Amino acid sequence: MLRILIGAETLAPDVNGAARFVDRFSAGLAARGHDVHVVAPSPSGPSGTEERDGVVVHRVTSRHMPGLDAMRVCLPWEAAPEVRTVFTRVRPDVVHTNGSMSLGRAVVRAAHRAGAPLVATNHLMPENIVGYLPLPAPMRDLFAEWMYRDIGRVYGLADAVTAPTPRAVDLLTRRTGLSGAFAVSNGIDAEAYEAARQEPGTDGPKILFVGRLDQEKRVDELIRAFARIAPDTSGHVEIVGDGASRATWESLARRLGVAGRVRFRGRVSDEDLLAAYAAADLFCMPGVAELQSIVTMEAMAARLPVVAADAMALPHLVRPGINGELFRPGDVGELAGHLRTLLADAALRERYGSAGHELVQAHTMGATLGVFETLYEKVMGVLPVAA
Repeated sequence: MLRILIGAETLAPDVNGAARFVDRFSAGLAARGHDVHVVAPSPSGPSGTEERDGVVVHRVTSRHMPGLDAMRVCLPWEAAPEVRTVFTRVRPDVVHTNGSMSLGRAVVRAAHRAGAPLVATNHLMPENIVGYLPLPAPMRDLFAEWMYRDIGRVYGLADAVTAPTPRAVDLLTRRTGLSGAFAVSNGIDAEAYEAARQEPGTDGPKILFVGRLDQEKRVDELIRAFARIAPDTSGHVEIVGDGASRATWESLARRLGVAGRVRFRGRVSDEDLLAAYAAADLFCMPGVAELQSIVTMEAMAARLPVVAADAMALPHLVRPGINGELFRPGDVGELAGHLRTLLADAALRERYGSAGHELVQAHTMGATLGVFETLYEKVMGVLPVAA
């Protein structure tokens, strides 16, 4: 059994891929008998400690940052001493940071100061942050470039660096100057999504999107594409998630005359999310900043065909003509064509869905846990590096 300290810049109740990964990953490690501690921002502000799913969560004082409504941030001069206190109390065998911002930096420095073995995983695309900061447009690229270099400085202290996909590793290598990073899938609990398919609804086939409703997800392209084919299909769109762009996209659906067939459900419970996957016929991910896309993997586990943007890591999951289709980002006509074809062909949807279910088996949480357990033992010196 290992005593593991996991650093997380974001954790439930935050709703995003990195938060979901740490939540499920830490619970999975605890279920395998490890003593797991997570240090993460407080969801309400004050510091504190809680326990859930066998994991001790140490909450660090956090602040709301204007423009970043989906998560809270920790100020360096508050995070550093609180993280040091947690580190002294826990005395971990190995440390695994999932961020390089103020909290992640504090975790890395505490581990480095104590000589503790350190693994770092990158879930961040700085472009997803700078778009919400009150900066003039010309400054955003410069600030993103600085953030990439900063990731390199912080993660350069780690004994091993990972990212969720080969594309994410390539991005990390090119933009930060780090070398030796390698891909380890975020993993999903694939079995949870093998719920029995529901009988087809009387209102026609359903297109599902799951994720934050923020600009980089480009849900407006899905709505525009659906509006083009709406007269030719009885289908509906279901959008699960919330975010800064929700009101704008609800207004867009009304302007295009499809508001009655585009349902915005907001945030839902895990049980309702499973039911949403089970009730859907097709999954669409138009986002262009996915370092892996956990929700796309969940859709594949639920035997849904996928139509996704040909951007970032999505081509690692979606194989055109096998388990779904890709479209050029911004090409609403191409997206509409793929949606029209799949909505009209139940047999094709079934074939693509079955293929996707097979492909996603390489991304199970069990496999991910095993890889990181081995990596922890390597950086601790228990296993040789070449093992």
